[in-house]
Amino acid sequence: MRPSAVLFDRDGTLIKDYPYNGDPVRVEPFPHAAEALARLRAEGVLTGVVTNQSGIARKLVGKSQVERVNARVEQMLGPFGTWQMCPHGPDDGCVCRKPAPGMIFAACAQLGVDPSDAVVIGDIESDVLAAHNAGARSILVPTAVTLAAEVRRAPVTAPDLRAAVEWVLS
Repeated sequence: MRPSAVLFDRDGTLIKDYPYNGDPVRVEPFPHAAEALARLRAEGVLTGVVTNQSGIARKLVGKSQVERVNARVEQMLGPFGTWQMCPHGPDDGCVCRKPAPGMIFAACAQLGVDPSDAVVIGDIESDVLAAHNAGARSILVPTAVTLAAEVRRAPVTAPDLRAAVEWVLS
């Protein structure tokens, strides 16, 4: 079943991961990211971003810096229907930090879709678990930081964003 929305992790999925990046100049989209997003949008699939940004809680980057990076991502890859960002640290106990489902729920509510009608695409298991915990489907697009065990446990994997979007649209 083709979903109404696809939610993307930001770092390591849409753009190369520079830990705690607060510099828009360092934004570098992954190969096929713009093409994959354009294809989804052309098919009428809503898009959004769900991103953990613990650098804010750790005081390594400011919220306004992260927002400037997000704006650069959107400038390079086109508009997203929702941006959900968790500024908390891993031990803060919030409901938004992946693998918790809070950002998935918030993104789906803003887009007007049920989580069961969404797919989350990410590069690590917390993305997959957040989708599962929200009742959404997921696709893992492994990178060099993805653990082999995470790949084995993922319900669906794809070698890159183009292949992930092909799966979504098939």
